[in-house]
Amino acid sequence: MRPTGSEFRAQSLTEGEVLQVQPDIHREARAVGPSVAGPLGQRVVVMAGMGRRHRWRASGQVTCGRGLAKRVAMARAMRDGEAAALLARERRIARPLIIRSVGIGAALVAVGIAEAWLVASLLARLLGFGAAGWPSLVLAGGLALVAASLGIAQERAQVAAGEAAKARLRSQVFARLMEKGVQDQQSVGARAALVVDRVDAMEGYFARWVPAAMLAIIGPLMVASAAGLVDGISGWILLVAGLLVPVAQAGAGIGAAAASRRQFGALQALSGRFLDRMRGLPTLVLFNRQKSEQAALGERAEELRVRTMKVLRVAFLSSGALELIAAATLACIAVRHGAVLGEAHPDPTAALFVLLLVPAFFLPLRLFAQAYHERLGANGAATDLAPLLGGVGLGGGLVLDAVPARVTVTFEAVSLTYDAARGPALDGLSFRVPAGETLVLMGASGAGKTSVLRLLMGFARPDAGRIAFNGRDVMALHPTELRRMAAYVGQRAHLFRGTLAENIRLARPDADDAAVAAAAKAARVSDFADDLPLGLETVVGEGGFGLSGGQAQRVAVARAFLRDAPLVLLDEPTAHLDPGTEAEVMESLKRLCLGRTAIIATHARGFRAWGVPVLELAGGRRLGKQMAGN
Repeated sequence: MRPTGSEFRAQSLTEGEVLQVQPDIHREARAVGPSVAGPLGQRVVVMAGMGRRHRWRASGQVTCGRGLAKRVAMARAMRDGEAAALLARERRIARPLIIRSVGIGAALVAVGIAEAWLVASLLARLLGFGAAGWPSLVLAGGLALVAASLGIAQERAQVAAGEAAKARLRSQVFARLMEKGVQDQQSVGARAALVVDRVDAMEGYFARWVPAAMLAIIGPLMVASAAGLVDGISGWILLVAGLLVPVAQAGAGIGAAAASRRQFGALQALSGRFLDRMRGLPTLVLFNRQKSEQAALGERAEELRVRTMKVLRVAFLSSGALELIAAATLACIAVRHGAVLGEAHPDPTAALFVLLLVPAFFLPLRLFAQAYHERLGANGAATDLAPLLGGVGLGGGLVLDAVPARVTVTFEAVSLTYDAARGPALDGLSFRVPAGETLVLMGASGAGKTSVLRLLMGFARPDAGRIAFNGRDVMALHPTELRRMAAYVGQRAHLFRGTLAENIRLARPDADDAAVAAAAKAARVSDFADDLPLGLETVVGEGGFGLSGGQAQRVAVARAFLRDAPLVLLDEPTAHLDPGTEAEVMESLKRLCLGRTAIIATHARGFRAWGVPVLELAGGRRLGKQMAGN
């Protein structure tokens, strides 16, 4: 947002982006995330999905000031601290693999020092000094083979450390995203970027940066000590040069962390937008918006290119500073031993040895400089991952030894609020569903029907009240235990690419073919599958491509049959179905609910014909009286 006279011109942002306005610096800055937008309150303008420019008068619309910058800086510092804590925790876990890589690297430096001495002896013999011969040449060749073997071993150790850290982080991120479930308000693209791009960016940190940082201290000290044993002044020259390297890199890398953070933000925006638009590509084409979306993606790609080049510029400057110091060091040592070709030098072998040690001295530092961008990338990735991995989840809890055969569900004055500005989703709701009976929840959209199901599946926790299964508080259980006791059918079944049998078996992976076939028959999947050439082994596309909406919904019902859980949760299971298909699906659902505790959230009046209790909801409260089972 840039000031234009007494007005501010707001540029369109994507969902989730925050633009902060500061008149004293007149610059755009994306806030570091939702954790900042909350405390900033009205002092941050949030714009989502805007397709054109808008104008606001500065008075009363946007509050600016130095206090805003201070709070944003404090929030960013807090997130940086969380990122540092995440990296430190993962370093401790990966320490054994990292130490193995560093140990091999130190051995490689020692071999390089010994090899430099042998080569110096051979060169001195060629110049007419010393007595080195064939044994030294053979030994130098053997050391070269040892160095090659150690290099391969070090590379493998580094890859193992990086892959182990990446697998561990990806598992944690995926588990937390699954734990948050439908409560996660991020787009699919943003979540995919977390699982893929952000975790991938952490690999280089553990595989290259951390070992390189340790070897950048150990390796030069070993080389400088070896040089100091034969010539003290040369050893001191190398040590002073080594101390200048981090100073030069720090000077070249000022602002590198912020540049890397902005680059990761641009990458996430591009990848998230691309994935989301690909999912909605038919809609874009239908409304002839593909050209404008192509231009928008092009702008995002250009922004990513600019920010990536800024990060690479830091890497090149750092590398250039290192090469300049290395050249100056080599020149100083060469000047000191300038008489090496003459007879006046007391020890030509030592002079050649020290000169050959200069590349060995700077090699760990050079690898350290090359891995510097890995650290920047990991810091940016950790900043995005830390709120997810370090935040408070839905909590732990007890684990059931066995799923109960029958479940009585009780709500006692349950309240739930997602956003205080929109009011409570549930407000003191109470009801009881005896074991083996069915309750139908009805009401307008937003009445709280789906919120009841979310609580029962462990995707949310009530703010007040009590939820009990068989008289016991279910909030003491781990959220996954709630899902163990439930079979769920939603509005739209999501089918994965695979066979019909594989999609049904998703509900119970250990089920045999007979159980899958029985579930398919109970849900009337066999009615259309038997007409297919491969029956239940017919492959369907991602999202159920190749099946009608009613057929896909029958597969979802078959999953619920195969699940065979004591609690059945149905959320608008017949929405978007034609009357004929709706009647068939409802008939299967009635058999599914028979003998099980079932709670059905629906607008469909056809469920009233089942003769089961109906609870009318409005504004998160019950209306009227429950027909039965109270």
